[in-house]
Amino acid sequence: MMNYKIAIIIINYKDYANKYLADCWESLSRLNLITPDWQIEATTFIVDNQSDEASYTTLQTMAPTAYIIRNTNNDGFAKGNNDALALAMSWGYDFGWVLNMDTIVEPDSLIELVKLMISHPKIGGAQSLLKWWPDKDLVNSLGNVTHFLGYGYCNGYKKKVAELNLDELNGQPISYPSGASVLFRLSALRQVGLFDETFWMYNEDQDLGWRLWLAGWECRLAAYSMVYHKYEFSRSVSKYYWLDRNRLLSAWKNYHFLTLLVLLPALLLSEIVLVVVYCCSGRLIYKLKAWWYFFNPLHWPSLFKARIRSQRLRQVRDHRVIKTFSGRILFQEVDSPLVRVGNWGLNLYWQIIKLIIIW
Repeated sequence: MMNYKIAIIIINYKDYANKYLADCWESLSRLNLITPDWQIEATTFIVDNQSDEASYTTLQTMAPTAYIIRNTNNDGFAKGNNDALALAMSWGYDFGWVLNMDTIVEPDSLIELVKLMISHPKIGGAQSLLKWWPDKDLVNSLGNVTHFLGYGYCNGYKKKVAELNLDELNGQPISYPSGASVLFRLSALRQVGLFDETFWMYNEDQDLGWRLWLAGWECRLAAYSMVYHKYEFSRSVSKYYWLDRNRLLSAWKNYHFLTLLVLLPALLLSEIVLVVVYCCSGRLIYKLKAWWYFFNPLHWPSLFKARIRSQRLRQVRDHRVIKTFSGRILFQEVDSPLVRVGNWGLNLYWQIIKLIIIW
C-alpha cells in the first residue's frame, strides 16, 4: 500500500493556543488517514512564535504528540511556516499541510486534499473549501483571487454552501490558495522556494501561489475537503501598510516587465485614488510608509534580487497565469460605492488589457 508522509503545520502566537487549539486538535484527532489504495502518515508540527515556558507548557499539555518548534521571536506567519516546511522537506515528507490554528477540520479533509493532488500531478498547492464557523452554511473562501493591481481576496465570500455545485468546483483553478488550509507538494516548493519572509504577514500566500503558476505548477480547489474557519476580518490600522506594500511587492516580483508597463496607467491612477482615501480616513501615514519601502535605496538590492529569483522560475507566460485574475474586488468587508464604481472602470480596463497581454 502506498504511503504518503504529510506534515501538518500550525502556528501558535501569544494566547492563540488557549483560544483555538483545543477545537483544532480534537478535530485533527478524528482525521481519516487510510483509503483502500493508500494511507497517510501524518505528523503535526506546531511552531511556537515568541515562545516562553508558559506557552511551551500549554502546547505540550494540549497537543502531547505534536512536534513543537520553539522560536524566541515572532518573525511572522511566513517564517514560522517555513521553519516547519524546511524541516519536513529535510525529513523526506511528501506534502505539507499549512493549517490555521483557528480552524476545525472534517475527518476526510486531508484525504480529499491528497486525492486531488494524486489525480493532478501538476498541482503544487490545493486549498480546502473554507466555511465559516459557527455559520457553517456560509463560505469563507473557495480559493483566493488576485486582482490585477495586486489585491487579494476570498472568492465566494459569504455565499451559501447549499448553492454550490461541488462537482463543478472540485479541481477548479484558483489564483492562490489561502494559508488557512493549503496542502503543498513539497517537490514543488523545492523548485519555487518557500514563503517569502519579507512579506511578514498578508499576501505571502498570494506570492507563493503566483510563483507556483510561473514555474508551471497549478493551484486548485479541493471542494470536498471541508474546513471550518473562525475567521475575523482584522481592522487593525497597521494592516493597511502590510496589505498595500505587499500587493505591490507581489506584482513587482511576479509580473513580466511588459505586463507592468501596460498596467502602469491603472497602477498610477489607483495610487492617486488611494492617497485621497487614506487622507480622508486619517491613514495617509501607512500609504507613505508603503511607498517609502520601494523608494528607499537601501531596499533596492533586495527588491531586484527578489524579482530576478521569481522571473528565473518562469516557464509559463503571463497570458496564462492571469486567467484566474480579476478586474473586480468582490469582497463584502470592503464593499462601498467607491469600490463598486472602481470595479466597473477597472474591470473594463482589465478586459481590454488581457487582450494585449500575449507574452
